[in-house]
Amino acid sequence: MLKAIKEIKKRSKRKKNVVFVSGNFNVVHPGHLRLLRFAKQCGDFLVVGVHSDRQDIATLLPEHLRLEGVQSTSWVDYAFILKDSPEEFIRHFKPKFVVKGQEHENQFNPELAVVESYGGKLLFSSGEASFSSLDLLRDEFKNLNFSTIVKPKDFLTRHHFNMLDLKMVVQKMKGLQVVVIGETIVDEYITCDPLGMSQEDPTIAVTPVAKDRFVGGAGIVAAHARGFGADVKFFSVVGKDEAGELVRNSLKEREVMAHLYLDESRPTIRKERFRAHGKTLLRVNHFHQHPIDRNIQKKILEDLSSALEGVKLLVFSDFNYGCLPQPLVDEIIELCQAKDVMIAADSQASSQVGYVSRFHDAFLITPTEREARISVGDFNAGLVVLAEMLRAKARAKNVLLTLGSEGLLIHASTLLPEKWHTDRLPAMNTAPKDVSGAGDSLLTCASMAMAVGADIWQASYLGSIAAACQLSRIGNIPLTASALMAEIKS
Repeated sequence: MLKAIKEIKKRSKRKKNVVFVSGNFNVVHPGHLRLLRFAKQCGDFLVVGVHSDRQDIATLLPEHLRLEGVQSTSWVDYAFILKDSPEEFIRHFKPKFVVKGQEHENQFNPELAVVESYGGKLLFSSGEASFSSLDLLRDEFKNLNFSTIVKPKDFLTRHHFNMLDLKMVVQKMKGLQVVVIGETIVDEYITCDPLGMSQEDPTIAVTPVAKDRFVGGAGIVAAHARGFGADVKFFSVVGKDEAGELVRNSLKEREVMAHLYLDESRPTIRKERFRAHGKTLLRVNHFHQHPIDRNIQKKILEDLSSALEGVKLLVFSDFNYGCLPQPLVDEIIELCQAKDVMIAADSQASSQVGYVSRFHDAFLITPTEREARISVGDFNAGLVVLAEMLRAKARAKNVLLTLGSEGLLIHASTLLPEKWHTDRLPAMNTAPKDVSGAGDSLLTCASMAMAVGADIWQASYLGSIAAACQLSRIGNIPLTASALMAEIKS
């Protein structure tokens, strides 16, 4: 400890506002990075103490690797192995600020008395909930990779599986009986030629040159599942319009057994994306958000009851446009529980409000951070605490918290009751072309992997590969088992 203090004083020189953070840092994930960034903003010099292996803590990695992870972040000025208790170090060093995560604020904090004894301050924050970029961990070894998809090898080592194991999981998906239910969306991509600024008002002027249409929403989840080799039964609602016919024909062509219920009070949901030079300029949504008719709900439930025979997995793909009213959801979950059908769910809320926690008792849920925070009503908690709050509220077995360019946080159940493991995967695609549809491919692939016996770590990795493949192209084009295999082998 004294050696570390001497080195800190040497490096910090005359800087008075030294900040101290301590922790296990099993695997440095975006939640840690937010905390460290906040801590750095509180002062001039950030010191991090990484708990040693000798302390009574549960760690996935040895102390030297955990230390390297912390040292890899640009906000940390000095990091060391902390062999004493945090309060003992603080008593000797006397940092101006000590920072802990928001989740510790209402707990007993032994550091508080020590910090107050010399006039320092104990601060609680988990950092900002959103920001554009992070200085993520540097790779220990810099390998040349000519693909835009980079697969982290350390995750495989940590969880004791390899690419051959993933190949076997993909092979087992063939013939899996899957039901998908949710909103069908037709995605229209209108490619435009930008003309410049309008002379009449400050508006960008474009002219459309091409239009491409894809079946999205729950429809693409069904198409992905079929592409991965599953026998798929799809339940959704469409309007009496051209878009509805497009959905019918497209799913028939892809050999998806579609149960499409006509609701003349609702148009088929359409989302127009106006794009120029590879960027989306504007999105226009066409939809009615009222719940589907009670008679349609009753018919769906009747048909679904017989369709679940022999099914291993049911996937809820919800976009909060009224296709899945809560009474219908509850009855479907009850049916699945009676027939021992695994449930996976996603409730997307990019431009509206949705609660993924309403899909209770699912084996897997895959919300974005925003969707998770909306569901639990908490916009301050750290990511791990947020995932656990959502898991408890939804009574879910596993939570995959998707973080966009920051990757994926995995909050997983174990064989021991009341025990949970958390890890992270970075975003695998280093140059995404179109971010829409990544979550659908992750949900489909990960849930199917678990339905054929993969554990959450294998499922998360395989789902991340699927998402990375989807990000490599424009539009919702169904993935295939051969595409997954090609990336696994590369």
